[in-house]
Amino acid sequence: MTNTPDDPAAAPPGRPPVVDQATWQAARDELLVREKAYTHEGDALAAARRRLPMVEFDGTVEVVGTEGTVPFLDLFQGSDELVVYKHMWYDGAPHQGQCEGCTTTAWHLKDAVYLNARGVSFAVLTTGRWDEVASYVEFMGYTQPWYSVRGVDEPVGGSMGFLTCFLRDGDRAFLTYSTTGRGNERVNGSLGLLDLTPYGRGEAWEDDPEGWPEGRDPCWSWRTDADGNATWGPTSRPVPQWTRPGATPVETLGRHGHHH
Repeated sequence: MTNTPDDPAAAPPGRPPVVDQATWQAARDELLVREKAYTHEGDALAAARRRLPMVEFDGTVEVVGTEGTVPFLDLFQGSDELVVYKHMWYDGAPHQGQCEGCTTTAWHLKDAVYLNARGVSFAVLTTGRWDEVASYVEFMGYTQPWYSVRGVDEPVGGSMGFLTCFLRDGDRAFLTYSTTGRGNERVNGSLGLLDLTPYGRGEAWEDDPEGWPEGRDPCWSWRTDADGNATWGPTSRPVPQWTRPGATPVETLGRHGHHH
């Protein structure tokens, strides 16, 4: 039997009310109606996404990867569909100076086995010089293919920080979809789980119950110092990097005067 307080409305200060299981279930079921509507609207958006017009481009444009210079069509690996993440790059910056937001996205895309099982290939593109990119990829332990698209025009190159989808028909290539900003969140399973937790992401923009812990700046958890303190200062680096061999404390981001 579940223990309930003598006063069902009693709750710790700054917390939602405490209720019995049946009352909780009723409130949960009410929210579920809204969640299902949200899911169905997502399905409708996906259907519209599949009907977007396409842009044809030259799939023989060359990019640089572990095998040297290859045509973009090679990234499909024989499949008809390709998803890429376009990772920003700071020229000449050390590993800790690279983009923490892009690191967050790329870290959640380390394994494409389920995409591959559906005939979809995956790759990471970036504007960095290949020698710098190769060193970074090795340091981070990424296993998915990376390519430098330095100097390559849209839609293969161009602006970084996007999830982009392509379709191949023989030797023809087409841009079908691209998103950025919070559109990139769909690959971040950590954010999805945090949205289910009592305190959410812990960010100041969130709508929280009165008395809930005060939120912090967006993305506060993306960079920390060696002691795990969230900071954007010169001693910080993207969170996943602290698990890398040789990730010693740092004193500079090393990217002043550099750009994406």
